[in-house]
Amino acid sequence: MFRFLEKRFGRFAIPNITAYVILAQVAMYLMVHANPQFATKMLLIPKDVMAGEVFRLLTFVIVPPCDSPLWAFFFWYLFYLMGTALERFWGTFKYNLFLLVGYVATVATAFITPEVPASNWFLEGTVFLAFAWLNPDFVLHIFYVLAVRIKWLALLTWIGFGFIVAFGPWSARLGVVASVLNFLIFFGSDIRYRMTHGHRHMFGQVRRFSAAKPEYLHKCEACGITDTSHPQEDFRYCSKCTGDVAYCSEHLRDHAHLVDAFEE
Repeated sequence: MFRFLEKRFGRFAIPNITAYVILAQVAMYLMVHANPQFATKMLLIPKDVMAGEVFRLLTFVIVPPCDSPLWAFFFWYLFYLMGTALERFWGTFKYNLFLLVGYVATVATAFITPEVPASNWFLEGTVFLAFAWLNPDFVLHIFYVLAVRIKWLALLTWIGFGFIVAFGPWSARLGVVASVLNFLIFFGSDIRYRMTHGHRHMFGQVRRFSAAKPEYLHKCEACGITDTSHPQEDFRYCSKCTGDVAYCSEHLRDHAHLVDAFEE
């Protein structure tokens, strides 16, 4: 499917699209600081789109992530790092398609709650989840101090999504759906494979453990019964016999002691 789409539409893919989005967001960040009211004109508010402000369908993508310059820089750094890594791994067309699916899902779900502004979280959120899925052991040095494997941050993200879906307002729930839809589309088969493979691996481990498990723990040296054949029997070990030799209750005091010839 991807190969067919790439053959038909690959020429429209935009190389280094992550850098272009970041540059546009930086420009928007400066404009918003010069005129704070400008940001409200850029948000995706479906009722305003239906009123004629169609430009909001595009401008919401370049709304800056936050007001703090420090957090904004950190955010752009991660987005560039992960976005360019995905583009190198997938190729330009597939990465563009990944972002496009997230964009379409965000716009579509936004119109279900037309009065609530939609977020451009699909850009960074799903890029982060995709990068973490492909590189779970990548170590992220937060502010060059705290080293954390990205898989744990992704796990926290999924937990947060689950909390929003369970307890958040409908607009937030729809935002989560839009944010993870393209992730599920692109990684659904991989997720199913890992789940199936993991189940088979676990079953194989249990089977190997069961096969390696001894048939019994205790066996009477005199009559040969075991704790498996006679689970109610009380087996004891004779201190006068050489080695760990067990006997059932009937033969514990009525047996010939086993002693090494050297000891005799």
